[in-house]
Amino acid sequence: MIVTEVAFGAHQLTLIASVNEHSSPKLVEVNWLLAGDSWHSSKSIPKLKKHYGLVDQSFTFINNDSLSKNEPAQALLIETIAQLTAYFKGERQAFDLPIDVSLGTKFQQQVWQALQDIGYGETISYATLAQNVDNPKGFRAVANANSKNPFSVIVPCHRVIASDGRLGGYAGGLDKKTYLLALEGVTCKT
Repeated sequence: MIVTEVAFGAHQLTLIASVNEHSSPKLVEVNWLLAGDSWHSSKSIPKLKKHYGLVDQSFTFINNDSLSKNEPAQALLIETIAQLTAYFKGERQAFDLPIDVSLGTKFQQQVWQALQDIGYGETISYATLAQNVDNPKGFRAVANANSKNPFSVIVPCHRVIASDGRLGGYAGGLDKKTYLLALEGVTCKT
């Protein structure tokens, strides 16, 4: 796994791409870091280790300004940073990146797919998302699946809000959810 970190304003993201000689690399994580944390603190690291049979030495950190376009996994991280940069500048509304969702359960994968159908600048409620995945009474289950989303921003769980128009929760912190929605021109109740 190749790991890097990138800052957007006051916020930091950890990006992790798989390295596999038999297939093209995929993103396995794009997630917010809490202030003062490093990628080692990512909630996905223990899950990635277990899922892929990895050890600490399986993760190689490379500063984002030292990534090489000649190495496929690093080139994917460079492209991810470019797409995220365009998004944060208001020049991009959707992402075209290969992601590995195999870390999630079938239900989580179904929810993460449905999240990708929510358009830029739009919001839906947890109840609507539950209906969209054919589980109309499962709004708590979809909220839980949202909290497990390892692809913040790219799989836009920030676009799901409470039925009363309030923000609801966000694994990266409500400050980041507010930031992303404001970037997309959405205001919510606080």
